[in-house]
Amino acid sequence: MTKPAVPANKTPIDLALQGGGSHGAFTWGVLDRLLEDPSLRLTGISGTSAGAMNAVALASGLMEGGRDGARAALRRFWTRVGEINPFGGLESAPVAPWLDPDSPWAAPWLGPVRSYAQWLSTQASPYQLNPLNLNPLRDILRDTVDFDRVRACHRTQLFIAATRVKTGELRIFRQHELSADVILASACLPLLFQAVEIDGEAYWDGGYAGNPSLLPLLESPGDDLLLVQINPAAREALPVRASEILDRINEVTFNASLIKELRSIALLKELLAAEGWVARQLRSPVFRRIAALRLHRVDGGAELAALGAGSKTRTDPAFLERLFQQGRGTAEAWLARHRADLGVRGTLALETDAGGGTG
Repeated sequence: MTKPAVPANKTPIDLALQGGGSHGAFTWGVLDRLLEDPSLRLTGISGTSAGAMNAVALASGLMEGGRDGARAALRRFWTRVGEINPFGGLESAPVAPWLDPDSPWAAPWLGPVRSYAQWLSTQASPYQLNPLNLNPLRDILRDTVDFDRVRACHRTQLFIAATRVKTGELRIFRQHELSADVILASACLPLLFQAVEIDGEAYWDGGYAGNPSLLPLLESPGDDLLLVQINPAAREALPVRASEILDRINEVTFNASLIKELRSIALLKELLAAEGWVARQLRSPVFRRIAALRLHRVDGGAELAALGAGSKTRTDPAFLERLFQQGRGTAEAWLARHRADLGVRGTLALETDAGGGTG
């Protein structure tokens, strides 16, 4: 596939988008702010689960109407996600405060309901609970993403991660392979949805093997790679309740592959620097790309972590809009602090921040 050309007046930047359920609306806000900056060119995007959905919505919109089209497509996608919420039409009603999951009125009864749903998912599989394999995300993708445009997109390159059920290996789907099934495979949590079969092979959520995968972006022309991280890397409080322990296990699992990739890149850059090699002296194109790579990170910080893993299934429009605004604000602050570093130096200290931090 031909790499997207980068005009001289644009700073090429690659994006690595984590999965994390409805917390992907935070990433939507980050992308919305980045698309407002005409001096940035998004040359490559690696996405997993919700990150994959953001990626294809953005690419579809880019081909439809440029940057404004991408922003409109992302809002269209997340608006449809909000519409599947059963209380979505009651936000302005007098009973809205009673239905807010964050309110003291709702917490006593919503907590037990969520606990029961979590317990039930460990007792019966989606093949039993959902034998018709219904997935509302399929309809949302069909209604908001033009996959012909995604596959033909020449404005950026997409790399989508899924996990092979049979071997547990990472599978990266390239742009010409992308379809609604690929995105559903990337977002297939096995306790919620039946495995997605593509060409006779079953796939689960890409987060188990790459959340997101960074190395495919070495194929992109950008030397600046911005990781948008929405799964907390660290939590100060020790989880003691069963639900808290399970939530933290999931967070650790879905960050493990990312931490390994960051540490591998850090080790390679350290070895190359120790030998005194610069990118132009290296024969291997992979080593040249790693030597030149500048890493950055935007994450949701303490505010996103405080929401808890249970909130990743919340899709009420007010909650999604709140995450969107938080993402925009975080990206705005990051650009104010680090825009001048793009094209010059990395802002993620790999030797100290590979496992956490805000970058």
